[in-house]
Amino acid sequence: MKRLVLLLILPLWAALRLGAQENITYQKPSEEIMKLVDYQRAPGVLLDDKKEFMLFTYTRTYKTLEDLSQPEMQLAGLRVNPVCNVVSAMTYVINLKVRKLADKEPIQVQGLPENPKIAFLSWSPDDKKVAFVQVKENGTELWVLDVATATATRLCSRPLNANLGRPFTWYADSRNLLVRLIPEQRPALLDVKKGVPAGPIVSVSDGSASQNRTYPDMLKNKVDEANFETLVTSELFKVSLEGSMDKLCDKDLYTGESFSPDGKYLMVQTLHKPFSYIVPLSRFPSKNVVYDERGKAVKVVNEVPLTEVMAKGFMAVRKGKRNLSWRSDKPATLCFVEALDEGNPAKPAEFRDAVYLWEAPFQSDPTLLVKTKDRFDNILWGNEKVAILSDSWYDTRNERTLMINPSDPTQAPRVICSRNSQDIYSDPGNFETGKNSFGREVLTIEKDQLFLIGSGFTKSGQFPFVDQLSVNTLAKKRIWQSTYTDKMLRILAVKDWNKKELLVHLQSKTDYPNYFLLKVGKKDQLTALTAFPNPFESLRNVEKSLIHYKRKDGVDLAGTLYLPAGYDKTKKEKLPLLIWAYPAEYKDKNSAGQTALNPNEFTFPYYGSFVYWVTKGYAVLDDAAFPIIGEGKTEPNDTFVSQLVANAEAAIHAVDSLGYIDPKRVAVGGHSYGAFMTANLLTHSKLFACGVARSGAYNRTLTPFGFQNEQRNYWEAPEVYNAMSPFMNAEKMKAPLLLVHGEADNNPGTFTLQTERYFQALKGLGAPVRMVLLPKEAHSYVARENILHLLWEQDQLFEKYLKGKK
Repeated sequence: MKRLVLLLILPLWAALRLGAQENITYQKPSEEIMKLVDYQRAPGVLLDDKKEFMLFTYTRTYKTLEDLSQPEMQLAGLRVNPVCNVVSAMTYVINLKVRKLADKEPIQVQGLPENPKIAFLSWSPDDKKVAFVQVKENGTELWVLDVATATATRLCSRPLNANLGRPFTWYADSRNLLVRLIPEQRPALLDVKKGVPAGPIVSVSDGSASQNRTYPDMLKNKVDEANFETLVTSELFKVSLEGSMDKLCDKDLYTGESFSPDGKYLMVQTLHKPFSYIVPLSRFPSKNVVYDERGKAVKVVNEVPLTEVMAKGFMAVRKGKRNLSWRSDKPATLCFVEALDEGNPAKPAEFRDAVYLWEAPFQSDPTLLVKTKDRFDNILWGNEKVAILSDSWYDTRNERTLMINPSDPTQAPRVICSRNSQDIYSDPGNFETGKNSFGREVLTIEKDQLFLIGSGFTKSGQFPFVDQLSVNTLAKKRIWQSTYTDKMLRILAVKDWNKKELLVHLQSKTDYPNYFLLKVGKKDQLTALTAFPNPFESLRNVEKSLIHYKRKDGVDLAGTLYLPAGYDKTKKEKLPLLIWAYPAEYKDKNSAGQTALNPNEFTFPYYGSFVYWVTKGYAVLDDAAFPIIGEGKTEPNDTFVSQLVANAEAAIHAVDSLGYIDPKRVAVGGHSYGAFMTANLLTHSKLFACGVARSGAYNRTLTPFGFQNEQRNYWEAPEVYNAMSPFMNAEKMKAPLLLVHGEADNNPGTFTLQTERYFQALKGLGAPVRMVLLPKEAHSYVARENILHLLWEQDQLFEKYLKGKK
């Protein structure tokens, strides 16, 4: 027992000398950090489409280990609670309040269940009701909120099946819901550990090449298949607001349901066998069937085989119909896309995709609407003569926005813009939409004018805007732009075009983000809609600024610099510096040199950055730019390591040149690909005193068919994979490294094994390394106990290797 106490009070890294593991319990960070960690999260806000009501949703600030310890099954890419029949990673709403936009105080919703665990909130088409799921210990229930009276009632006590997400869909009449229910005669789940196998597990390849990523939680055996089928099987019922229930479709593996805009047809998607052990359920065989109002099958509109084999590249798609959806400005017309290059981006083609329309009841063949030069992205419907189509091509980073005339396919699409998707300074914004007579989102068209809402990033700062675009000439006119230089504004929606009213989000470095009504005029008028307080008062006097600097090859870089409150810039005490970053790939230096950082963004500390430590006397460079550029035929990763080091050198030099830091006391950290970055920087440079790498991948041979934005496989570029892998260069790593990983990471490519094997390599080679596996956590960390301990671990590292190294 004395030895246990000794281990708990020894400095973090000294304990490593005593053995391979520490017998340690959960720890908490210092008081300065705890003040920031313990806060009450402000409620979320859901607005109805008419912008008349605000629904306030309250959640707990953190989950607990008990939340993460609920039963879970991992099947075909799903993680579900098989007792409650709901996605296991769900964050629940624990209270609801309603307020008219014009009122001052929200009203508590009455009639909520005891100990609410609310999920899948959804406004009715007429904006008068909100349906939601209440999750109990042994199942799920369907509830509905009457917005006008702020009263909630239970509609259906029979358990819903939420294992694939939201288990209900509103009918167009706002009086009924289509609901996935668990069959009453449902078979019991099988225990994979019981029974004797009837034979081995055998997978085969027919010789077709296919580059599949390292997907998590795949099916592994026949027991998994049976349990997956049991958990996904549902029956479809029509449930009225009065509580009546009518079965519409018998049990099947339902994965999607959508009504036609006029409500007369229902398209249903189901999964079918054979299942796969190497790809997730999204690539299992599927069928789309359209039913009429009575539940009678009208037409099988699509059948998709098992898709284990696909061409290589991010622009690869499967053959056959895809992107089936109802055209939102017509009563009952399906729209779908088919590849003209067999889904293979390596195959030369004048046009990549074709878009078709198919009118119910599907007695005639589909008609061609338009062909796209690049891969189809999306279509926004307006009316019979106006729709906006977009296509893109990843390799060139090019994206196009086109206006088409749906009533005349012979008219050539008109190009609104063709641009580099990574060039944020030229981003034209997003088209404003509103509901039509069917209750569907369509383009807002006023007197032959469309409207674009843009984020407004520029070299001089961020200035959101509203543009109008002429349908006839495609000419643009700016009708409003923010002029704030001391606040950060985000346009949420246009409340009323005639009254020139915008709904906006407004914040500053010290003012918590709140909702406002902005009336545009010669002098804009703001009316506060919410007044959420700043829960982080201890950061109020911290100095925050956006610094710009250059890499040695001339690439513009930027980062947000934090200095402790009261720091004397004249005396310039040399502070330790913490850098938090995440690499990003670009195809040109111009886009790589742009920044979306806004120094007026509210300072919101959370475990995903180092901002906490500014309260403990550290300088912090947050979101430091780490671009990896590959111009022309050169791929970014061809020079990944050298560019990483150049980015780090530039960041340290930029802050050091201001006179604020000791360049010998610098730490770097990152999460996921940022962890990969951190390990590489400590391996290939001597710039850092220590580092924090969380939930990363360190051996790229374990992700042989691509990772992040790398499309080449290992056998095409082995030298790139090996050079980028810290595991392959583990003997070079000498700086202290804190490795952290969620014990149950389900992110493709960053399985917990990556950290475990990297730790073994470093330990075996004598590197100063510490590995912390956080129980029950996936790729992101959510449990309070784990987050507090993570912050403690990082604090111990910094105090020893930065504060203790003066």
